[in-house]
Amino acid sequence: MKPLDSILSAIKNHGHLNRRLWLSYCSALAATPILGQSVSGSIVSQPKFGSDPFLLGVASGEPTPSGVVLWTRLAPKPLEPHGGMPRDLIEVSWVISEEESLGKIVKQGKALATPQLGHSVHIEVDGLKPGHWYYFQFRAGDAKSKVGRTRTMPALESLPSQLKFGFASCQHYEQGYFTAYEHMLKDSPDMVIHLGDYLYEGKGKEKLVRKHIGNEIDSLDDYRIRHSQYRLDPHLNQMHAACPWLVTWDDHEFDNNCAGSISEEKNVDPVNFLKRRANAYQAYYEMMPLRKRSLPQGPDMTLYRTSKFGRLAEFYVLDTRQYRTDQPNNDQSSPLNAAASHPSNSMLGSQQGRWLKSELVQSQSQWNCLAQQVMMGVNNVSRDESEKYSMDQWPGYLSERADLLSFMETRQVPNPVVITGDIHTNWVNDLRVDDRDSNQAVVATEFVGTSITSGGNGQAVSPFHDILKSRNPGLKYFNNQRGYVICTVTPETWRSDYRVMESVTSPQSKVSTAASFVIENGKPGASKA
Repeated sequence: MKPLDSILSAIKNHGHLNRRLWLSYCSALAATPILGQSVSGSIVSQPKFGSDPFLLGVASGEPTPSGVVLWTRLAPKPLEPHGGMPRDLIEVSWVISEEESLGKIVKQGKALATPQLGHSVHIEVDGLKPGHWYYFQFRAGDAKSKVGRTRTMPALESLPSQLKFGFASCQHYEQGYFTAYEHMLKDSPDMVIHLGDYLYEGKGKEKLVRKHIGNEIDSLDDYRIRHSQYRLDPHLNQMHAACPWLVTWDDHEFDNNCAGSISEEKNVDPVNFLKRRANAYQAYYEMMPLRKRSLPQGPDMTLYRTSKFGRLAEFYVLDTRQYRTDQPNNDQSSPLNAAASHPSNSMLGSQQGRWLKSELVQSQSQWNCLAQQVMMGVNNVSRDESEKYSMDQWPGYLSERADLLSFMETRQVPNPVVITGDIHTNWVNDLRVDDRDSNQAVVATEFVGTSITSGGNGQAVSPFHDILKSRNPGLKYFNNQRGYVICTVTPETWRSDYRVMESVTSPQSKVSTAASFVIENGKPGASKA
Protein backbone atom coordinates (compact mmCIF):
# COMPACT_ATOMS: atom_id res chain seq x y z
CA MET A 1 0.00 0.00 0.00
CA LYS A 2 1.51 3.32 -1.05
CA PRO A 3 1.73 5.82 1.82
CA LEU A 4 -0.31 8.33 -0.18
CA ASP A 5 -3.27 6.00 -0.69
CA SER A 6 -5.02 6.76 2.58
CA ILE A 7 -4.66 10.53 2.19
CA LEU A 8 -5.91 10.34 -1.39
CA SER A 9 -8.92 8.41 -0.13
CA ALA A 10 -9.57 11.13 2.44
CA ILE A 11 -9.18 13.82 -0.22
CA LYS A 12 -11.73 11.98 -2.37
CA ASN A 13 -14.22 12.02 0.50
CA HIS A 14 -13.41 15.55 1.76
CA GLY A 15 -12.41 17.49 -1.31
CA HIS A 16 -12.86 20.91 0.33
CA LEU A 17 -9.97 20.12 2.68
CA ASN A 18 -7.47 18.99 0.07
CA ARG A 19 -4.64 21.35 0.94
CA ARG A 20 -5.10 21.07 4.68
CA LEU A 21 -5.21 17.30 4.49
CA TRP A 22 -2.08 17.24 2.41
CA LEU A 23 -0.15 19.47 4.80
CA SER A 24 -1.33 17.47 7.79
CA TYR A 25 -0.31 14.22 6.16
CA CYS A 26 3.16 15.53 5.30
CA SER A 27 3.57 16.81 8.86
CA ALA A 28 2.64 13.44 10.34
CA LEU A 29 4.91 11.61 7.92
CA ALA A 30 7.88 13.86 8.65
CA ALA A 31 7.43 13.40 12.39
CA THR A 32 7.56 9.60 12.19
CA PRO A 33 10.80 8.10 13.51
CA ILE A 34 12.68 5.87 11.10
CA LEU A 35 13.99 2.82 12.92
CA GLY A 36 17.68 2.13 12.52
CA GLN A 37 18.52 5.50 11.01
CA SER A 38 20.03 8.54 12.71
CA VAL A 39 19.16 9.17 16.33
CA SER A 40 20.19 12.00 18.61
CA GLY A 41 20.91 12.29 22.30
CA SER A 42 23.37 10.70 24.67
CA ILE A 43 23.83 6.94 24.78
CA VAL A 44 23.60 5.40 28.23
CA SER A 45 25.29 2.01 28.34
CA GLN A 46 24.88 1.40 32.08
CA PRO A 47 21.51 2.89 33.00
CA LYS A 48 20.20 2.95 36.56
CA PHE A 49 16.54 2.30 37.25
CA GLY A 50 14.56 2.94 40.40
CA SER A 51 12.24 0.01 39.58
CA ASP A 52 12.05 -2.89 37.11
CA PRO A 53 12.21 -1.51 33.54
CA PHE A 54 10.92 -4.81 32.10
CA LEU A 55 7.43 -4.75 33.65
CA LEU A 56 5.84 -5.01 30.19
CA GLY A 57 7.59 -8.34 29.67
CA VAL A 58 9.05 -9.87 26.56
CA ALA A 59 7.57 -11.22 23.36
CA SER A 60 8.51 -12.74 20.02
CA GLY A 61 6.90 -12.88 16.62
CA GLU A 62 7.20 -13.06 12.85
CA PRO A 63 9.04 -16.40 12.87
CA THR A 64 10.81 -17.70 9.76
CA PRO A 65 12.82 -20.92 9.28
CA SER A 66 16.00 -19.05 10.24
CA GLY A 67 14.89 -16.28 12.55
CA VAL A 68 12.38 -14.44 14.70
CA VAL A 69 11.69 -10.97 16.12
CA LEU A 70 12.46 -10.53 19.82
CA TRP A 71 10.65 -7.67 21.58
CA THR A 72 10.69 -5.73 24.82
CA ARG A 73 10.07 -2.18 25.95
CA LEU A 74 11.79 -0.33 28.78
CA ALA A 75 9.16 1.24 31.04
CA PRO A 76 9.76 1.31 34.82
CA LYS A 77 6.56 3.40 35.13
CA PRO A 78 4.51 2.09 32.20
CA LEU A 79 1.28 3.88 33.13
CA GLU A 80 2.92 7.31 33.00
CA PRO A 81 3.83 9.36 29.92
CA HIS A 82 7.09 8.14 28.38
CA GLY A 83 6.96 5.06 30.65
CA GLY A 84 9.01 6.81 33.30
CA MET A 85 12.03 6.85 30.97
CA PRO A 86 14.45 9.75 30.29
CA ARG A 87 15.02 11.07 26.78
CA ASP A 88 18.33 9.22 26.54
CA LEU A 89 19.22 6.40 24.17
CA ILE A 90 19.51 3.28 26.29
CA GLU A 91 21.78 0.39 25.38
CA VAL A 92 20.02 -2.96 25.68
CA SER A 93 21.79 -6.30 25.32
CA TRP A 94 20.10 -9.55 24.37
CA VAL A 95 20.91 -13.25 24.19
CA ILE A 96 19.18 -16.22 22.60
CA SER A 97 19.94 -19.75 23.75
CA GLU A 98 18.95 -23.36 23.18
CA GLU A 99 18.57 -23.80 26.94
CA GLU A 100 16.16 -22.19 29.40
CA SER A 101 19.09 -21.64 31.75
CA LEU A 102 20.68 -19.61 28.92
CA GLY A 103 23.76 -21.78 29.26
CA LYS A 104 24.18 -22.41 25.54
CA ILE A 105 24.05 -19.01 23.86
CA VAL A 106 23.73 -19.17 20.08
CA LYS A 107 23.23 -15.45 19.30
CA GLN A 108 23.72 -12.23 21.23
CA GLY A 109 24.00 -8.54 20.58
CA LYS A 110 23.16 -4.99 21.58
CA ALA A 111 20.56 -2.47 20.45
CA LEU A 112 19.50 1.07 21.27
CA ALA A 113 16.12 1.74 22.86
CA THR A 114 15.17 5.21 21.65
CA PRO A 115 12.63 7.67 23.05
CA GLN A 116 11.25 8.15 19.52
CA LEU A 117 9.83 4.62 19.67
CA GLY A 118 8.92 4.62 23.35
CA HIS A 119 12.16 2.79 24.25
CA SER A 120 10.85 -0.34 22.56
CA VAL A 121 13.29 -2.85 21.07
CA HIS A 122 12.68 -5.04 18.02
CA ILE A 123 15.55 -7.48 17.38
CA GLU A 124 15.42 -9.33 14.06
CA VAL A 125 17.47 -12.44 14.78
CA ASP A 126 18.66 -14.59 11.88
CA GLY A 127 20.91 -17.63 11.44
CA LEU A 128 18.89 -19.98 13.69
CA LYS A 129 17.93 -23.61 13.12
CA PRO A 130 14.58 -24.29 11.45
CA GLY A 131 11.78 -25.80 13.51
CA HIS A 132 13.63 -25.23 16.78
CA TRP A 133 12.66 -23.88 20.22
CA TYR A 134 14.85 -21.17 21.78
CA TYR A 135 14.99 -19.06 24.94
CA PHE A 136 15.89 -15.37 25.13
CA GLN A 137 16.47 -12.55 27.58
CA PHE A 138 17.20 -8.80 27.60
CA ARG A 139 19.38 -6.75 29.91
CA ALA A 140 19.68 -3.00 30.53
CA GLY A 141 22.30 -2.00 33.08
CA ASP A 142 21.86 -4.33 36.04
CA ALA A 143 18.22 -5.11 35.18
CA LYS A 144 17.28 -8.37 33.49
CA SER A 145 14.01 -9.30 31.81
CA LYS A 146 12.20 -12.56 32.34
CA VAL A 147 13.29 -15.41 30.05
CA GLY A 148 11.08 -15.77 26.99
CA ARG A 149 10.53 -18.80 24.77
CA THR A 150 10.19 -18.80 21.02
CA ARG A 151 10.55 -21.05 18.00
CA THR A 152 11.46 -20.84 14.35
CA MET A 153 9.32 -22.13 11.51
CA PRO A 154 10.19 -25.47 9.88
CA ALA A 155 12.26 -25.50 6.70
CA LEU A 156 10.25 -24.26 3.73
CA GLU A 157 10.54 -27.55 1.80
CA SER A 158 9.61 -29.75 4.79
CA LEU A 159 6.19 -31.25 5.50
CA PRO A 160 5.85 -31.25 9.31
CA SER A 161 3.65 -33.86 10.93
CA GLN A 162 1.76 -31.30 13.03
CA LEU A 163 1.19 -27.64 13.84
CA LYS A 164 -0.73 -26.56 16.93
CA PHE A 165 -1.69 -22.91 17.25
CA GLY A 166 -4.20 -20.79 19.11
CA PHE A 167 -6.11 -17.81 17.80
CA ALA A 168 -7.87 -15.09 19.73
CA SER A 169 -9.36 -11.60 19.42
CA CYS A 170 -11.38 -8.92 21.19
CA GLN A 171 -9.94 -8.54 24.68
CA HIS A 172 -11.79 -5.72 26.43
CA TYR A 173 -9.90 -5.01 29.65
CA GLU A 174 -12.91 -3.58 31.44
CA GLN A 175 -15.27 -6.46 30.69
CA GLY A 176 -13.34 -9.35 32.17
CA TYR A 177 -10.11 -11.07 33.16
CA PHE A 178 -7.73 -12.51 30.59
CA THR A 179 -7.81 -15.93 32.25
CA ALA A 180 -8.31 -17.49 28.83
CA TYR A 181 -4.60 -16.93 28.19
CA GLU A 182 -3.73 -18.85 31.35
CA HIS A 183 -5.52 -21.85 29.87
CA MET A 184 -4.13 -21.29 26.39
CA LEU A 185 -0.65 -21.39 27.91
CA LYS A 186 -1.40 -24.87 29.27
CA ASP A 187 -2.47 -25.99 25.77
CA SER A 188 1.17 -25.41 24.69
CA PRO A 189 0.64 -23.96 21.20
CA ASP A 190 3.49 -23.57 18.74
CA MET A 191 2.32 -20.02 18.10
CA VAL A 192 -0.57 -17.61 18.66
CA ILE A 193 -2.41 -15.57 16.03
CA HIS A 194 -4.21 -12.46 17.29
CA LEU A 195 -6.92 -11.27 14.91
CA GLY A 196 -7.61 -7.80 16.23
CA ASP A 197 -9.16 -5.66 18.94
CA TYR A 198 -6.10 -6.20 21.08
CA LEU A 199 -7.27 -3.24 23.13
CA TYR A 200 -10.29 -0.91 23.29
CA GLU A 201 -10.04 2.82 22.89
CA GLY A 202 -12.97 4.04 25.02
CA LYS A 203 -12.82 6.04 28.24
CA GLY A 204 -12.77 4.30 31.60
CA LYS A 205 -16.20 3.31 32.91
CA GLU A 206 -17.42 2.60 36.39
CA LYS A 207 -19.14 -0.61 37.55
CA LEU A 208 -17.25 -2.92 35.22
CA VAL A 209 -14.80 -5.68 36.14
CA ARG A 210 -11.75 -3.46 35.64
CA LYS A 211 -11.37 0.14 34.57
CA HIS A 212 -9.47 1.79 31.74
CA ILE A 213 -7.14 4.60 32.72
CA GLY A 214 -8.24 7.97 31.38
CA ASN A 215 -10.66 9.18 28.74
CA GLU A 216 -11.01 7.95 25.16
CA ILE A 217 -7.49 7.74 23.86
CA ASP A 218 -6.21 10.12 21.21
CA SER A 219 -2.57 11.15 21.74
CA LEU A 220 0.50 8.97 21.38
CA ASP A 221 0.91 8.92 25.17
CA ASP A 222 -2.74 7.87 25.52
CA TYR A 223 -2.27 4.89 23.21
CA ARG A 224 1.03 3.92 24.85
CA ILE A 225 -0.52 3.93 28.32
CA ARG A 226 -3.56 1.94 27.19
CA HIS A 227 -1.33 -0.70 25.55
CA SER A 228 0.75 -0.84 28.73
CA GLN A 229 -2.31 -1.32 30.91
CA TYR A 230 -3.27 -4.35 28.83
CA ARG A 231 0.24 -5.81 28.69
CA LEU A 232 0.54 -5.60 32.48
CA ASP A 233 -2.16 -8.25 32.73
CA PRO A 234 -0.16 -11.27 33.97
CA HIS A 235 -1.85 -13.87 31.75
CA LEU A 236 -1.45 -11.86 28.55
CA ASN A 237 2.11 -11.04 29.56
CA GLN A 238 2.97 -14.70 30.14
CA MET A 239 1.37 -15.90 26.89
CA HIS A 240 3.46 -13.42 24.92
CA ALA A 241 6.61 -14.79 26.58
CA ALA A 242 5.73 -18.43 25.83
CA CYS A 243 5.74 -18.63 22.01
CA PRO A 244 5.84 -16.44 18.90
CA TRP A 245 2.79 -14.40 17.88
CA LEU A 246 1.45 -13.23 14.54
CA VAL A 247 -0.68 -10.13 15.00
CA THR A 248 -3.03 -7.99 12.99
CA TRP A 249 -5.47 -5.31 14.05
CA ASP A 250 -9.14 -4.58 13.57
CA ASP A 251 -10.77 -1.28 14.52
CA HIS A 252 -10.49 -0.78 18.30
CA GLU A 253 -6.70 -0.53 18.16
CA PHE A 254 -7.55 2.84 16.62
CA ASP A 255 -11.24 3.81 16.45
CA ASN A 256 -14.44 1.74 16.36
CA ASN A 257 -15.77 0.75 12.93
CA CYS A 258 -13.40 3.00 11.04
CA ALA A 259 -13.21 2.40 7.31
CA GLY A 260 -9.97 3.44 5.69
CA SER A 261 -9.68 7.17 6.35
CA ILE A 262 -13.34 7.54 7.33
CA SER A 263 -14.58 7.72 10.91
CA GLU A 264 -17.72 5.99 12.15
CA GLU A 265 -18.72 9.27 13.81
CA LYS A 266 -20.16 12.25 11.99
CA ASN A 267 -18.40 15.61 11.65
CA VAL A 268 -14.95 14.27 12.53
CA ASP A 269 -12.18 16.51 11.20
CA PRO A 270 -10.30 14.25 8.73
CA VAL A 271 -7.03 15.97 9.59
CA ASN A 272 -7.38 15.14 13.28
CA PHE A 273 -8.56 11.66 12.32
CA LEU A 274 -5.33 10.97 10.42
CA LYS A 275 -3.21 12.42 13.21
CA ARG A 276 -4.95 10.13 15.69
CA ARG A 277 -4.40 7.19 13.37
CA ALA A 278 -0.68 7.98 13.17
CA ASN A 279 -0.55 7.93 16.98
CA ALA A 280 -2.44 4.65 17.19
CA TYR A 281 -0.30 2.97 14.55
CA GLN A 282 2.98 4.04 16.11
CA ALA A 283 1.93 2.81 19.56
CA TYR A 284 0.80 -0.49 18.03
CA TYR A 285 4.15 -0.97 16.32
CA GLU A 286 6.02 -0.10 19.50
CA MET A 287 4.15 -2.74 21.50
CA MET A 288 4.14 -5.64 19.02
CA PRO A 289 6.92 -8.03 17.88
CA LEU A 290 6.88 -6.75 14.30
CA ARG A 291 9.61 -6.34 11.70
CA LYS A 292 10.97 -3.02 10.41
CA ARG A 293 8.93 -3.49 7.24
CA SER A 294 5.82 -2.67 9.32
CA LEU A 295 7.18 0.58 10.74
CA PRO A 296 4.44 3.21 10.23
CA GLN A 297 4.84 6.04 7.78
CA GLY A 298 2.63 8.68 9.35
CA PRO A 299 -0.95 7.34 9.32
CA ASP A 300 -0.05 4.33 7.11
CA MET A 301 1.31 0.99 8.23
CA THR A 302 1.71 -2.23 6.26
CA LEU A 303 0.54 -5.33 8.12
CA TYR A 304 -0.56 -7.77 5.42
CA ARG A 305 2.01 -10.53 4.89
CA THR A 306 2.50 -14.29 4.64
CA SER A 307 3.94 -16.76 7.13
CA LYS A 308 4.80 -20.35 6.22
CA PHE A 309 4.94 -23.41 8.45
CA GLY A 310 6.96 -25.52 6.03
CA ARG A 311 4.68 -26.93 3.33
CA LEU A 312 2.06 -27.86 5.91
CA ALA A 313 0.35 -24.48 6.24
CA GLU A 314 0.64 -20.98 4.85
CA PHE A 315 -0.94 -18.01 6.62
CA TYR A 316 -2.06 -14.90 4.78
CA VAL A 317 -2.35 -12.25 7.48
CA LEU A 318 -4.80 -9.65 6.18
CA ASP A 319 -5.75 -6.07 7.02
CA THR A 320 -9.47 -5.55 6.37
CA ARG A 321 -9.60 -2.14 8.09
CA GLN A 322 -7.00 0.24 6.69
CA TYR A 323 -7.80 -0.01 2.99
CA ARG A 324 -11.54 -0.66 2.89
CA THR A 325 -14.15 1.61 1.36
CA ASP A 326 -16.86 3.01 3.59
CA GLN A 327 -19.47 0.56 4.83
CA PRO A 328 -22.62 0.64 2.67
CA ASN A 329 -26.08 1.51 3.97
CA ASN A 330 -24.62 3.84 6.61
CA ASP A 331 -23.07 0.82 8.33
CA GLN A 332 -26.51 -0.36 9.46
CA SER A 333 -27.45 -4.05 9.34
CA SER A 334 -29.68 -4.34 6.31
CA PRO A 335 -30.80 -6.60 3.44
CA LEU A 336 -28.33 -7.51 0.70
CA ASN A 337 -29.33 -4.66 -1.58
CA ALA A 338 -27.59 -2.96 -4.49
CA ALA A 339 -25.43 -0.89 -2.15
CA ALA A 340 -24.03 -4.02 -0.47
CA SER A 341 -23.24 -5.68 -3.80
CA HIS A 342 -21.80 -2.65 -5.58
CA PRO A 343 -18.58 -3.67 -7.39
CA SER A 344 -16.67 -0.63 -6.08
CA ASN A 345 -16.95 -1.83 -2.48
CA SER A 346 -13.62 -3.22 -1.28
CA MET A 347 -12.57 -4.74 2.01
CA LEU A 348 -8.94 -5.31 0.99
CA GLY A 349 -8.10 -2.44 -1.33
CA SER A 350 -6.73 -3.02 -4.81
CA GLN A 351 -3.07 -3.59 -3.92
CA GLN A 352 -3.68 -5.99 -1.03
CA GLY A 353 -6.26 -7.84 -3.14
CA ARG A 354 -3.81 -8.34 -6.00
CA TRP A 355 -1.09 -9.41 -3.55
CA LEU A 356 -3.37 -12.01 -1.95
CA LYS A 357 -4.31 -13.61 -5.27
CA SER A 358 -0.69 -13.67 -6.38
CA GLU A 359 0.35 -15.42 -3.16
CA LEU A 360 -2.50 -17.93 -3.34
CA VAL A 361 -1.67 -19.10 -6.87
CA GLN A 362 1.98 -19.61 -5.93
CA SER A 363 1.26 -21.62 -2.79
CA GLN A 364 2.75 -25.08 -2.44
CA SER A 365 1.24 -25.59 1.02
CA GLN A 366 -1.18 -28.30 2.07
CA TRP A 367 -3.42 -25.81 3.92
CA ASN A 368 -3.92 -22.16 3.01
CA CYS A 369 -5.29 -20.00 5.80
CA LEU A 370 -6.60 -16.44 5.60
CA ALA A 371 -6.08 -14.87 9.04
CA GLN A 372 -8.43 -11.90 9.03
CA GLN A 373 -10.82 -9.83 11.07
CA VAL A 374 -14.52 -9.82 10.14
CA MET A 375 -16.90 -12.65 9.32
CA MET A 376 -16.76 -13.86 5.74
CA GLY A 377 -19.86 -16.05 6.04
CA VAL A 378 -22.91 -14.30 4.62
CA ASN A 379 -25.30 -14.93 7.49
CA ASN A 380 -28.69 -13.39 8.10
CA VAL A 381 -28.39 -12.32 11.75
CA SER A 382 -31.93 -11.01 12.21
CA ARG A 383 -33.75 -12.29 15.29
CA ASP A 384 -37.14 -12.03 13.60
CA GLU A 385 -38.43 -12.70 10.09
CA SER A 386 -36.60 -9.77 8.47
CA GLU A 387 -33.31 -9.84 6.60
CA LYS A 388 -30.34 -8.26 8.34
CA TYR A 389 -26.71 -8.67 7.30
CA SER A 390 -23.77 -6.86 8.85
CA MET A 391 -22.45 -4.17 6.53
CA ASP A 392 -19.20 -3.95 8.53
CA GLN A 393 -18.48 -7.58 7.63
CA TRP A 394 -18.02 -9.23 4.23
CA PRO A 395 -21.78 -9.10 3.38
CA GLY A 396 -21.24 -5.37 2.84
CA TYR A 397 -18.59 -6.20 0.23
CA LEU A 398 -20.38 -8.96 -1.66
CA SER A 399 -18.81 -8.47 -5.07
CA GLU A 400 -15.22 -8.60 -3.82
CA ARG A 401 -16.07 -11.58 -1.60
CA ALA A 402 -17.63 -13.54 -4.47
CA ASP A 403 -14.65 -12.74 -6.67
CA LEU A 404 -12.18 -13.98 -4.03
CA LEU A 405 -14.04 -17.25 -3.38
CA SER A 406 -14.51 -17.83 -7.11
CA PHE A 407 -10.79 -17.24 -7.59
CA MET A 408 -9.91 -19.84 -4.94
CA GLU A 409 -12.33 -22.32 -6.48
CA THR A 410 -11.29 -21.93 -10.13
CA ARG A 411 -7.56 -21.82 -9.32
CA GLN A 412 -7.97 -24.89 -7.11
CA VAL A 413 -6.18 -23.36 -4.13
CA PRO A 414 -5.47 -26.34 -1.82
CA ASN A 415 -7.61 -26.56 1.32
CA PRO A 416 -8.54 -22.90 1.91
CA VAL A 417 -9.45 -22.05 5.52
CA VAL A 418 -10.46 -18.71 7.02
CA ILE A 419 -9.94 -17.78 10.68
CA THR A 420 -11.81 -14.77 11.99
CA GLY A 421 -12.43 -12.69 15.12
CA ASP A 422 -14.46 -9.53 15.77
CA ILE A 423 -17.96 -10.78 16.51
CA HIS A 424 -17.62 -12.01 20.16
CA THR A 425 -19.29 -15.34 19.36
CA ASN A 426 -18.19 -18.70 17.96
CA TRP A 427 -19.25 -19.71 14.46
CA VAL A 428 -18.33 -22.39 11.91
CA ASN A 429 -19.28 -21.46 8.35
CA ASP A 430 -18.92 -23.46 5.17
CA LEU A 431 -18.26 -20.82 2.52
CA ARG A 432 -19.67 -20.78 -1.01
CA VAL A 433 -19.42 -18.16 -3.73
CA ASP A 434 -23.03 -17.39 -2.78
CA ASP A 435 -23.68 -18.64 0.74
CA ARG A 436 -27.43 -18.38 0.26
CA ASP A 437 -27.43 -21.08 -2.43
CA SER A 438 -26.97 -24.46 -0.73
CA ASN A 439 -26.67 -26.16 -4.12
CA GLN A 440 -23.33 -24.49 -4.78
CA ALA A 441 -20.11 -26.30 -3.93
CA VAL A 442 -18.38 -25.52 -0.65
CA VAL A 443 -15.12 -23.67 -1.37
CA ALA A 444 -13.68 -23.10 2.10
CA THR A 445 -14.48 -23.29 5.81
CA GLU A 446 -14.42 -20.35 8.20
CA PHE A 447 -13.70 -20.74 11.90
CA VAL A 448 -14.89 -17.65 13.76
CA GLY A 449 -13.50 -17.38 17.28
CA THR A 450 -15.27 -15.58 20.08
CA SER A 451 -13.77 -12.85 22.25
CA ILE A 452 -11.33 -13.21 25.11
CA THR A 453 -13.60 -10.99 27.25
CA SER A 454 -15.58 -8.55 25.07
CA GLY A 455 -19.28 -8.85 25.70
CA GLY A 456 -18.84 -10.20 29.21
CA ASN A 457 -20.12 -13.58 30.32
CA GLY A 458 -21.97 -15.40 27.57
CA GLN A 459 -24.23 -18.42 27.41
CA ALA A 460 -23.72 -21.88 26.00
CA VAL A 461 -27.07 -22.01 24.20
CA SER A 462 -28.38 -18.84 22.62
CA PRO A 463 -32.16 -18.37 22.27
CA PHE A 464 -31.45 -17.37 18.66
CA HIS A 465 -29.46 -20.51 17.82
CA ASP A 466 -32.27 -22.36 16.03
CA ILE A 467 -33.40 -19.42 13.90
CA LEU A 468 -29.81 -18.72 12.84
CA LYS A 469 -29.27 -22.35 11.82
CA SER A 470 -32.58 -22.56 9.94
CA ARG A 471 -31.99 -19.56 7.67
CA ASN A 472 -28.24 -19.84 6.97
CA PRO A 473 -27.34 -22.99 4.99
CA GLY A 474 -23.57 -22.58 5.51
CA LEU A 475 -23.77 -22.23 9.29
CA LYS A 476 -22.52 -25.38 11.03
CA TYR A 477 -22.10 -24.10 14.60
CA PHE A 478 -22.95 -21.12 16.80
CA ASN A 479 -22.03 -20.48 20.44
CA ASN A 480 -22.23 -17.39 22.63
CA GLN A 481 -19.45 -17.93 25.20
CA ARG A 482 -16.05 -16.30 25.60
CA GLY A 483 -12.72 -18.05 24.96
CA TYR A 484 -10.34 -18.94 22.13
CA VAL A 485 -9.70 -21.60 19.47
CA ILE A 486 -6.93 -24.20 19.34
CA CYS A 487 -6.18 -25.55 15.86
CA THR A 488 -4.27 -28.78 15.29
CA VAL A 489 -3.14 -29.17 11.70
CA THR A 490 -1.66 -32.31 10.10
CA PRO A 491 -1.21 -33.24 6.43
CA GLU A 492 -4.49 -35.17 6.64
CA THR A 493 -6.76 -33.00 8.81
CA TRP A 494 -7.40 -29.56 10.26
CA ARG A 495 -9.07 -29.70 13.69
CA SER A 496 -10.43 -26.64 15.52
CA ASP A 497 -11.30 -26.98 19.21
CA TYR A 498 -13.58 -24.25 20.58
CA ARG A 499 -12.33 -23.59 24.11
CA VAL A 500 -14.86 -21.65 26.21
CA MET A 501 -14.66 -19.98 29.59
CA GLU A 502 -17.08 -20.67 32.41
CA SER A 503 -16.90 -16.98 33.29
CA VAL A 504 -14.76 -13.96 32.46
CA THR A 505 -15.81 -11.94 35.48
CA SER A 506 -14.06 -14.42 37.78
CA PRO A 507 -10.24 -14.60 37.68
CA GLN A 508 -10.32 -18.33 38.54
CA SER A 509 -12.65 -19.45 35.75
CA LYS A 510 -12.45 -22.95 34.32
CA VAL A 511 -12.23 -23.76 30.62
CA SER A 512 -13.81 -26.55 28.57
CA THR A 513 -14.08 -27.60 24.94
CA ALA A 514 -17.56 -26.72 23.71
CA ALA A 515 -17.18 -28.31 20.27
CA SER A 516 -14.58 -29.54 17.80
CA PHE A 517 -14.72 -29.49 14.01
CA VAL A 518 -12.55 -31.25 11.45
CA ILE A 519 -11.76 -30.64 7.79
CA GLU A 520 -10.26 -33.50 5.81
CA ASN A 521 -7.55 -32.85 3.25
CA GLY A 522 -9.08 -32.36 -0.19
CA LYS A 523 -12.69 -32.34 1.10
CA PRO A 524 -14.02 -28.79 1.59
CA GLY A 525 -16.40 -28.39 4.50
CA ALA A 526 -16.25 -29.00 8.24
CA SER A 527 -17.66 -31.93 10.19
CA LYS A 528 -18.25 -32.09 13.92
CA ALA A 529 -15.64 -34.25 15.60
